[in-house]
Amino acid sequence: MADLERLTEVIEPEAQALGFELVRVKMVSSEAGDGGEALQIMAEDPATGQLVIEQCAALSRRVSERMDALEEQGEVLVTGAYHLEVSSPGIDRPLTRAKDFANWAGHEVKISMAKGYDGQRNLRGELKGIEGDTVAVEDRKAGEVFLPRDQIHSAKLVLTDELIAATQPLDTSGADDIEEEKADD
Repeated sequence: MADLERLTEVIEPEAQALGFELVRVKMVSSEAGDGGEALQIMAEDPATGQLVIEQCAALSRRVSERMDALEEQGEVLVTGAYHLEVSSPGIDRPLTRAKDFANWAGHEVKISMAKGYDGQRNLRGELKGIEGDTVAVEDRKAGEVFLPRDQIHSAKLVLTDELIAATQPLDTSGADDIEEEKADD
């Protein structure tokens, strides 16, 4: 198993060097069916809240080169077979940093608490914000609840019309250059 803290220490400076902010580093079972794992890196350009494909490719190359260099020096960051996935957080983004809980207050959120949490495990409702390390949510069932951030297993925004309206538009540069082919009848 990979040390996510160490991976983050290695990956974050590479993202920052390109002007990006790291959103999440996670190891997951590969969907390729090869029995390996995927190292998922999620980052954003602070100006847009997203990454376009060229930015994902640049970060992927940079991280791969850094990890290869560390392996040549004898440090194995991920044992076994794995592949690298670099992506933008998307509109229904995960909330991982304290600033995410502050920036997206007022929007609908789904939160799953850690297994050892004493209380309701799954919540859904309006994110009220964060104060210190306590996240406030107006849950649909439980009303207003205050959650210790270190007990949150996962949190993500729910796709709503309000979220779509509040989100930066996707990069559409080059869209006018796309030509549609007409099928022969």
